[in-house]
Amino acid sequence: MSHVMVVLPCFATVRSAANRPRQNGNSKTKKMQSRSSGGASLGFGGERKDPPWQCVQGCGACCKLDKGPSFATPEEIFDDPLDVRLYRSLIGPDGWCIHYKKSTRTCSIYSDRPYFCRVEPDIFQELYGIDKKRFNKEACSCCRDTIKEVYGSKSKELDNFNHTIRSSSSN
Repeated sequence: MSHVMVVLPCFATVRSAANRPRQNGNSKTKKMQSRSSGGASLGFGGERKDPPWQCVQGCGACCKLDKGPSFATPEEIFDDPLDVRLYRSLIGPDGWCIHYKKSTRTCSIYSDRPYFCRVEPDIFQELYGIDKKRFNKEACSCCRDTIKEVYGSKSKELDNFNHTIRSSSSN
């Protein structure tokens, strides 16, 4: 069974994620600003946990690879020109990933998708400088931004994502 291809360059979050050198030893500074830390104090000595990120099947917003000027370009995200070239090669004439099946909202290469299509703490750390403590918050924010851009702020896809995340945090 194929799954939705998750391509996060969630570009609005990427632009605001970190204005610092990457922590993996690479000195390239991303054109981003720092965001607040992962948990928020409740005022009663406890920390609120961010809801765990999860992919919502049947969405596919992240597979719209050419999102426009409000999102970062592949050149702003990737240090390696081969990654830029690979990312650009995935963009079909309509702006969607060439491996995304719109009729089923699934990815035809899910198990073999590129590393940058994987929403995982290590990938967010490597590409965006987002530490593991902030992963859930940033990944959720990234998905919301992307869903709003692709489907709209009043879309069933956004409602479904928010419902799924809220449900997973109450379990």
